[in-house]
Amino acid sequence: MNNLFMRSKNENLPLEIIYLSEDHQFSQRKLIVKEINDEYIRAYCLLRKQMRTFRVDNILSIMPDSCSNHLLH
Repeated sequence: MNNLFMRSKNENLPLEIIYLSEDHQFSQRKLIVKEINDEYIRAYCLLRKQMRTFRVDNILSIMPDSCSNHLLH
């Protein structure tokens, strides 16, 4: 997971995540990581069009955004 966070940050690679919020709501987000630490990531959320903070423990799934697959080669 951390490798994808670092790649997103270094290459502006959009990621797609499934996230469980503090109030137990699931959401699917597309984001670009800007800051990383052991507990949180700060990322630009392409859905909300603003910076957001996500708890690493609440990220249930992560993968490169399917629309940006051409960046993987």
